[in-house]
Amino acid sequence: MQVVITAVGPDNRGLADPIIHHVTGIGANIAEIQMYDHDEAICTTFRPEPALALLRAIRDGRVRAEAAVMLGNRPNCRSLAEQFDVPWHNIGNENGAANDDLLMELADQYEVDYLILARYMRVLPPASCWKYAGGRIINLHHGLLPSFPGIRPYHEAFASRMLTYGATCHFIVPELDAGNQIIYQSTFTVGHGMKLEDIMRRGQEDNEPHCLVEGVRRVVDREVQLHFHRVVAR
Repeated sequence: MQVVITAVGPDNRGLADPIIHHVTGIGANIAEIQMYDHDEAICTTFRPEPALALLRAIRDGRVRAEAAVMLGNRPNCRSLAEQFDVPWHNIGNENGAANDDLLMELADQYEVDYLILARYMRVLPPASCWKYAGGRIINLHHGLLPSFPGIRPYHEAFASRMLTYGATCHFIVPELDAGNQIIYQSTFTVGHGMKLEDIMRRGQEDNEPHCLVEGVRRVVDREVQLHFHRVVAR
């Protein structure tokens, strides 16, 4: 049975959170959620380029959203938060292990609509994914899916003698192997004999930031949606 829930009232931040938490709490699945406010939590680990590109796109009006908070399991991107006057919270210990409960508490505290994993190098537990079900978690993967998953896609593509590299922006769902959640992919071609470090530099500094910005833009501009674990055009 499919049920449509419509909430009508004055616009405010975090309107969907109580509804989503209640629906998932009683064991129901959310196939789709439509929202008109776009407050984002940007989650980071080491690399600053994707988060920087997204913050610039938000500032310049190319992505119609607000960066409500930045979270990191490492302190590397704290200066970005300070530069753009965005609240910063460190959610990792000295070894970089993330406190997932704290991440969820802060996301609720800032009443965010989307979690943006901007090269956030930790796997969210299923409980966190369920709390932000319905296409509310957007991840940047630094390789082309499904061919190159995992944490070393550049190295694996290089070992396979690939001349085309890329990045993938996709929704996160509780089932890691569910598939079909790709929002956007961007690629670049390299010449024969190009060194791995040069390929990685080009991907990390140019291609990955573009991929994240365009993927987030498509979601907040309502060009695509997650429908029963599949990305479809609206």
